[in-house]
Amino acid sequence: MSAKKGLNLTLKIWRQKNNKSKGQFETYKISDVSTDSSFLEMLDVLNENLINEGKEPIAFDHDCREGICGMCSLYINGRPHGPDTGITTCQLHMRMFKDGETITIEPWRSAAFPVIKDLVVDRSAFDRIMAAGGFISVNTSGNTTDANSILVPKEDADKAMDAAACIGCGACVATCKNGSAMLFVGAKVSQYALLPQGQVERKRRVLNMVKAMDEEGFGNCSNTGACEVECPKGITLEVIARLNREFTTSSVDRG
Repeated sequence: MSAKKGLNLTLKIWRQKNNKSKGQFETYKISDVSTDSSFLEMLDVLNENLINEGKEPIAFDHDCREGICGMCSLYINGRPHGPDTGITTCQLHMRMFKDGETITIEPWRSAAFPVIKDLVVDRSAFDRIMAAGGFISVNTSGNTTDANSILVPKEDADKAMDAAACIGCGACVATCKNGSAMLFVGAKVSQYALLPQGQVERKRRVLNMVKAMDEEGFGNCSNTGACEVECPKGITLEVIARLNREFTTSSVDRG
């Protein structure tokens, strides 16, 4: 049986030395790419070729390569994480592309995610939002309560787990025409607001996290729904609705 033919591709990749310099697209050719390889493995091969040619490799983010960590963040042919749904960039496989195709690869585009180098962006804005309220208070005095002894309605537990699936990759921000982070913040607020353990900081949590989100320069939500479509973990607009309710009630209670 004859071997499966590899793909011959043209790659238009964004290159940028740092966030102070002006970037530009550079074109690369790569041949005989296995359709069984992942998108990041294809970039690994390209970088190996560049190194062998004495050229600087392309910087891109990655870590677990299992769709869990949220590090990989490429805008591929006009879509966050590329031409598939429910996956991160590391889970995208080359069988989604055709032989002879031109693939355009960019970093996340958001004022709140400045480019560090090439395809790598600084997403520490998400960390600062989490530091503002993404935590709970627990008793560590030795008289702690077993988590399994705290009753939680099944529906609330399911919704909290769905929200907690957010990996903070930033695809919601990258695809939003306003650069909004409300799907991310809504998911983080929801996972705590729905559970008994999150009630102590419930009101100040949402106020502080929304304040931090605004200070980081993220835009507001205009209900386009692109974030829901491109979220690799299927986070829905329901979390944004809950975020708005939590914020409104907490603001009124604060007076």
